[in-house]
Amino acid sequence: MSAHSYTPSPTPDLARIERALISVSDKAGLVELGKALAGHGVELLSTGGSAKALRDAGLKVIEVSDHTGFPEIMDGRVKTLQPSIHGGILARRTDEGHRKAMSDHRIAPIDLVVVNLYPFEATVARGADFPTCVENIDIGGPALIRASAKNHDFVTVVVDPADYDSVLAELAANKGATTLALRRKLAAKAYARTAAYDSAIANWFAKQQDELFPEQLTLAAKRVQVLRYGENPHQKAAFYSDGSNRPGVATARMVQGKELSYNNIGDTEAAYECVAEFKEPAVVVVKHANPCGVAIGKDQQSAYLKAYACDPVSIYGGIVAVNRTLEAVTATDLAKRFLEVIIAPDATPEALEILARRKDVRVLLAGTLPDPTSAGMTLKSVAGGYLFQSRDNGRVARADLKVVTKRVPTEQEINDMLFAFTVCKHVKSNAIVYAKDGATVGVGAGQMNRRDSSRIAAIRAAESGEMAKLAQSPAIGSVVASDAYFPFPDGLLAAAEAGATAIIQPGGSMRDQAVIDAADEAGLAMVFTGMRHFRH
Repeated sequence: MSAHSYTPSPTPDLARIERALISVSDKAGLVELGKALAGHGVELLSTGGSAKALRDAGLKVIEVSDHTGFPEIMDGRVKTLQPSIHGGILARRTDEGHRKAMSDHRIAPIDLVVVNLYPFEATVARGADFPTCVENIDIGGPALIRASAKNHDFVTVVVDPADYDSVLAELAANKGATTLALRRKLAAKAYARTAAYDSAIANWFAKQQDELFPEQLTLAAKRVQVLRYGENPHQKAAFYSDGSNRPGVATARMVQGKELSYNNIGDTEAAYECVAEFKEPAVVVVKHANPCGVAIGKDQQSAYLKAYACDPVSIYGGIVAVNRTLEAVTATDLAKRFLEVIIAPDATPEALEILARRKDVRVLLAGTLPDPTSAGMTLKSVAGGYLFQSRDNGRVARADLKVVTKRVPTEQEINDMLFAFTVCKHVKSNAIVYAKDGATVGVGAGQMNRRDSSRIAAIRAAESGEMAKLAQSPAIGSVVASDAYFPFPDGLLAAAEAGATAIIQPGGSMRDQAVIDAADEAGLAMVFTGMRHFRH
């Protein structure tokens, strides 16, 4: 339906509020708002629980049904969908025709609309059944909000209790009126709220129909903070939460440190998702979104020492994640390093006291760990659109491994291969991970060919061994994981030259046999997983 054309009438800067319609599910600040409005001589219209709360506070309230002369019907489903209500909201006060229509039909103007919607999102989040969720889809509320926002030249609309004070401050400053600037700001927020609300409903309905990729992809996210800048100082950025409550940066409590940066957030997310993969005490060190040290151990401190040993250079300015309550002994070592962020499910008071000496390090407590096996979706923007896919929650078990070489791997090699392949899932492609005794000893990430990743990982291992004054590179006797198949034997041979004894890779190349033959000739054990873990 096309909009009717008309000649716009003048828009006033100040719009006096004489009558308010209040219908809220969130009663926070309601009584205080009502009392303040009454103090400015504003007539209060309301419905249901909102009317009762205001009346119980001693305020004079006119029920909407009394105002319209039409009762609520159908269990309250129809109460504000009335010409007397919407005409009072949508009428342009400076338009002669609109004024005449209001007079002819005895429609009183409504200058302030305070509405927040049925708690649909909260109803879904608590796992309510289908009929209950449908019943919590608000119809009248969005209609009131959209009508008020459209006519913001004359009507003030409020959808968030956090904005009550701003409205009341303007009433006090302007003898009961609001400014056009505030009305436009609140109108924009109102449309954002109804858009997010409809998005939540659309996504829920799609999920009920088992539609992983609906024809229309709707997104809704709430701004957490405007960041100082993006990846670089000349870029602008903000952080938004999608409301999914997956444990991580968006839900964590910051107990100390300066504001998180754009890069901090991405790196911390990468570290926490990786450390959550392990049931044993685990520590992950991340630099530029890539793990540079990962280890499991009999306790947190031993895991930390092994993770640190993998790359003592790259931990500088890095992110550290642990999957247990952070302990004082580990915090003591962490406090010696220059770190950007430490994230854990929790921390002992002693650990927090130790870290408080390093005031700049951000310490985040997430409460719990994300489930690495849970379903979920990831989104990436490209020019003109988005790439939308399910989260990589694939995992490889011992039973999935297929031995393809003459030599069968030992039990220790199998354990280390499964560990290394899990880490590989979190390393940017092309990814190669050397591991030994439940710890990474060399990581090669983000290279254009697998051979270079293999060589870089071996170099890292050798350098770390030299720093630790070891007699030989820790890559000797290690296993190697590759996130995708070796297209040629060269990457595998580079690992063999570095001293690796066993290889885990997905397999699936047309040259698999050549790679297997090379492994046999080098005396390596090799297993195929059948699962790839590209990470771009």
